[in-house]
Order: sequence, then structure tokens, then C-alpha cells
Amino acid sequence: MLRNALGKTFRFLGYTVQYGCIAHCAFEYLGGIVVCSGPSMEPTIQNNDVVFSENLSRHFCCIRKGDIVIVKSPNDPKSNICKRVIGLEGDKVCTSNPSDFLKSHSYVPKGHVWLEGDNLRNSTDSRCYGPVPYGLIRGRICLKIWPLNDFGFLRASPNGHRFLDD
Repeated sequence: MLRNALGKTFRFLGYTVQYGCIAHCAFEYLGGIVVCSGPSMEPTIQNNDVVFSENLSRHFCCIRKGDIVIVKSPNDPKSNICKRVIGLEGDKVCTSNPSDFLKSHSYVPKGHVWLEGDNLRNSTDSRCYGPVPYGLIRGRICLKIWPLNDFGFLRASPNGHRFLDD
């Protein structure tokens, strides 16, 4: 009887470890559900919106300008941030705030991206902490799940003028 109970316990632990590993790989490499908080991505993503983040793009270097990404915060590695990619390595970006009279520009260094929130007046982004290493990108947001009346693919940046083409 004890042998039977131990056998069932070890089988249960084995299945738990196996399914735990499968779940970890799915969330690490395929994607997952993310709750976004804060005003920095308004009006595209509101506080407490639920989105789906796919992680394959970062592994295959398929991140493009205009994508909204989940990134490990350069200021606090324990937290993630949600921002839009404004520039990739080698791109010229505007590094000043919209209210600045004199505009300053810089180039994104190799292996980095330039991130900004859609709500430029209320966003801590690359204008504060500089270019972000590509390795800090956790995933790309491709779908808004909640609220249901806003379900679907995300809209284009309201700050499209910040994308420089030269």
C-alpha cells in the first residue's frame, strides 16, 4: 500500500515537472497574456488593457519600426515596460521632447532600439534612458484582448511623424 502511494506521488510529481517545463517553454518562446498598466501608451493601449505578446519575433530578429514591444526596464530589471519601436540600429531618431524648441537627433547604436510611448508627454522612454539593447526585448504585442469592444490588432502610432526616413 505504501509502495502504491509513493508510486502515485512520484508519477504526479513527474507529470507536474513535465507540464511545468512545457508551460515555461510556451510562455518563454511562443508568447503569453500581458496586462499593461500606466498611461505611457495611450491612446493605443489604455491602463489595464490585456494584450497578447508573441515572443518569436525577438528570437528571429523580426522587430520592425512601429511595433509595440514588451521590454525589461533599463531602470528596473524586475519590471517590464510596454513601448513602441521608433528606431532600429543605424536609424536617425529625434532625441528631444515634442515641446523642445530646438530638436536634437542621434543615431541608434548597433544592437539597440529606440523606444517611445505613444503618450509623449507622459512617458519615460528612450528620451530619458537612451537606446535599449535588443536583448532586453521580451516580446512583440500583436493583439488587444481586453476590453472586448477594442478587441483586435493594434492601431498605428499617433506619432508617425517621429519616424525619420533619412
